[in-house]
Amino acid sequence: MTSAFQSLLKECCLEGKVYWIGIRPQHRKKLIEKESIDVSIQDGIIGDHYKGSNKKRQVTLIQAEHIVVLESLLKKKIKPEILRRNIVISGINLLAFKSERFQIGSCILEGTGQCHPCSRMEELLGQGGYHAMRGHGGITATVIGGGKINIGDSVKK
Repeated sequence: MTSAFQSLLKECCLEGKVYWIGIRPQHRKKLIEKESIDVSIQDGIIGDHYKGSNKKRQVTLIQAEHIVVLESLLKKKIKPEILRRNIVISGINLLAFKSERFQIGSCILEGTGQCHPCSRMEELLGQGGYHAMRGHGGITATVIGGGKINIGDSVKK
């Protein structure tokens, strides 16, 4: 029997939108902004250097609203590509997708965990960058069903 709390966690009537997309073609290189990406179960994001090697981290996502928080904490403007996440989503709390399947465009993803900051955040964001990112780094996901993701696509359970 499912408890009321478990039912609440499974339910998500909100819908987000894809705000920004980027890929990392090589390790430690800048992200390249894209209008759309192709995603496959085997390779994750086509053209991204991970190439599906870590199935739990095939796609990384961050909330646009958290970028605003980071800008406030660090007192500077932050471009999405500096955060090294593949997709910026607006309008929905990404933690609602923890261990859940969700759809972006024609793709089905499953949240695999939080995307914790690495030591590079201090280098890229400046002093305090690592700690500012803690709790605001977004989520990681694996690809359950491949397809295409475009700027403006809806994000929903």
